[in-house]
Amino acid sequence: MKFEKPILALMLMTTLSACTFDGEDGTAGGDGAHGNNGDNGLDAPSSLSIALVARSVLNAEAPEGAAEIVDFQKSTNWIYAINSSVSPAVVEIIDASSINSDALTPDAEGVVNNANLVPTITLNLPATTGLNGDANSIAIDNNNELLAVAIASGSAGVNGHIAFFDISGAIPSFIKNVEVGDLPDNVVFTHDGSKVLVANEGEPAADYVIDPQGSISVIDIVAGIPSDSATSINFAAFNTQQAELEAQGVKFSNPSGQMIKGSIRNYTVAQDLEPEYIAVSIDDKFAFVSLQENNAIAIVDLSDNSVEVKGLGFKDWSQFKIDVSDKDGGVNLQTYQNLYGLYQPDTLATYQWQGANFIVSANEGDGREYIAFEREALEDAGKAECQSDFPEGIYEWEEGEEICISYTDEARVKDLKDFGTVSAELDAYVSANGGKNGLGRLLVTNALGKNDSDEYSKLYAYGARSFTIWDRNGLVVFDSGDDIARITASIHGDAFNNEEDENSGDSRSDAKGAEPEALTLGKVGSQTYAFIGLERMGGILAYNVTNPHNVTFVEYFYNRGLVAGADTTGDLGPEGMKFINAEDSPTGEALLVVGNEISGSVAVWQIAEK
Repeated sequence: MKFEKPILALMLMTTLSACTFDGEDGTAGGDGAHGNNGDNGLDAPSSLSIALVARSVLNAEAPEGAAEIVDFQKSTNWIYAINSSVSPAVVEIIDASSINSDALTPDAEGVVNNANLVPTITLNLPATTGLNGDANSIAIDNNNELLAVAIASGSAGVNGHIAFFDISGAIPSFIKNVEVGDLPDNVVFTHDGSKVLVANEGEPAADYVIDPQGSISVIDIVAGIPSDSATSINFAAFNTQQAELEAQGVKFSNPSGQMIKGSIRNYTVAQDLEPEYIAVSIDDKFAFVSLQENNAIAIVDLSDNSVEVKGLGFKDWSQFKIDVSDKDGGVNLQTYQNLYGLYQPDTLATYQWQGANFIVSANEGDGREYIAFEREALEDAGKAECQSDFPEGIYEWEEGEEICISYTDEARVKDLKDFGTVSAELDAYVSANGGKNGLGRLLVTNALGKNDSDEYSKLYAYGARSFTIWDRNGLVVFDSGDDIARITASIHGDAFNNEEDENSGDSRSDAKGAEPEALTLGKVGSQTYAFIGLERMGGILAYNVTNPHNVTFVEYFYNRGLVAGADTTGDLGPEGMKFINAEDSPTGEALLVVGNEISGSVAVWQIAEK
């Protein structure tokens, strides 16, 4: 395939040809002024032109965490990015008013490692806000020109804050801090700028003695000014509904009933639910909140702040192909009986079709593993083993590594026997499917899968290795099935399911695969597209989702070096995304801004219809 020089990204990457997405022919127009019939409508575009046009590296010496969550200010063409490679984190501001894509130079592999944009302002959060915790999320309201930064306290059980800045001037000006819940992990504005919504994850402390309640905070914006206090929405009303929620596929896992540091600990539903990410409906009537570890979504009615919890159920891997092992010699996609995936979405996005709200989820998956001590720390303290009040004791997680674990719901299939009895049928099935180096390698939850005889008889793996479109009722409208595995296997071959920071190939097959995490939606021309970032592989998939009942794969693109055994290069670990409409873009074309956590780079891709 030959590409013109201005289409830079297609000189840098491998692109999978798009599937055809034919729209229906439009109805012939009425008679024109001179009596001629109007033309038939055109088919929907079948593919996109995608080009890497800008790149900024925020910390070349210690890149990990230097670029995570990103946003865009329309009036200034500024890109904002959280930089957590320094402690406490700062917000970097990159002026994207002028982009010269010719300044990007691919290496011999076709990967771009240099930058043509640099930060022009560094917002020192401790100096301006007086807060010293980690910044987890940012959001920009272009209506009132406000910046909101979610800053955690750094201690479990201590509330975090949202720091507000006026960004209408030459530099951001601090307004105020507003206290929210424990561990604010995501902050968003409603589309009309009248409210700020915060997902407070409320993760337990490392030893699980403290487990704060997860919550959602609502801060009103009146005449462009944030209120001094937030309204808190918690899940206490669900404390008596655990059985009903579990029947919907909601997962609860914690060390309830166990002795930890001298006391029997018990945890409520409200403590176990952990809000991760918020998407607001286009009409600003609802907030959809991912409860990732719990395999659920909370729906908040913003007219009265009432909340409901929807379990997402399970994905049946007997209907799709999956590679379950990192020790089976490479790409090995098969179907399996009694193996299910927990959707466990991270990022959510919303849009409307035929006036109805639809939720799009990136189904990353996440387990709970709280490590109290590592072996080296224990030896330094003169102890040969874990303290007796940590129930799991020494736990061998990987070859040669020992940790003192306070709680985990993760186990390899081959190690489920350490957490309970495995049925004879399941044991035989694992043996028949590769044993300890096959299905036995897969990471599953030990919190699910037992039958009436209290034996493990089914397997539940983390993440659905897909993205999904849900309706307002929590029903699956579309799921990408095993597309991600099949597409990346076809493109990358031996580099399939790579880690984000090494080129060894097949190393993530046992644990969530390519790991879809970042997600955003945007319109290019008349069509709506979903862009899904793969945390481990570094690639991005584009799907036409205009009609949620007729979804089509369009493109796959990336800027990453994949030479086996060589150092990783390019953009690694897409964590956050921001789509910029063509009418708001400094280039006049739609842009996709990606914060890459591992490489510490902000990548800007230009997207247009072919």
